[in-house]
Amino acid sequence: MNILLVEDNESIALGLLYSLKQQNYLVTIKDNFSDAKSYLEENPNIVLAIIDISLPDGDGFTLYQEVLKERQIPTIFLTAKDSEDDIVKGLELGAEDYITKPFSTRELIARMNRIIQKNEHHSKSSIITIQNIRFDFDKMEVYRDQKLLSLSRLELKILHLLLTNLNRVTTREEIIEKIWEWTGNDVNDNTVTVYLKRIREKLKTDIIITIKGIGYRIDEVRK
Repeated sequence: MNILLVEDNESIALGLLYSLKQQNYLVTIKDNFSDAKSYLEENPNIVLAIIDISLPDGDGFTLYQEVLKERQIPTIFLTAKDSEDDIVKGLELGAEDYITKPFSTRELIARMNRIIQKNEHHSKSSIITIQNIRFDFDKMEVYRDQKLLSLSRLELKILHLLLTNLNRVTTREEIIEKIWEWTGNDVNDNTVTVYLKRIREKLKTDIIITIKGIGYRIDEVRK
């Protein structure tokens, strides 16, 4: 599981890195606002972010509002500030939790585990992000760079089918059978080609891989 830690105190960052690795987490550390924002824009598949509010070139609240909240990445604010106003502000923005320094690493990990378990089903099953494409399974909506795309009902269903078979080939025969199941219409191989061409044109992102003579595949982005 990929964790982003944004913390400019090197001793705290390295201590947490060691502890989290012991829990089998994959941890990326950034020590400033700009690097953290750039990393998040290029790596959307983060399961949890731990963000220090006070950063050398910005603040954690702004980072959360500009990137994390929009991408629905669960966040814990980590800070030396313990004023009630800061705690309330962090939670009202939508962050999952807030912990103040000095803190117990065991307590932080326990809170992380609770948040990840709570969000695990939602993040795996309800919303999936591949490159700059986000598909909301519950709402049956697809976004490119946060912009809602206009796909037909059948195009959405075909894309949904490919995403529910992430990392494996969906054969052309499977797609033909599904279209018949959804519409009651007999379609041929050429119809599948036409629909995939339309979907690709609307996505404008080459996430659909053609397996010549077999079918199509979308791969999860692994970092």
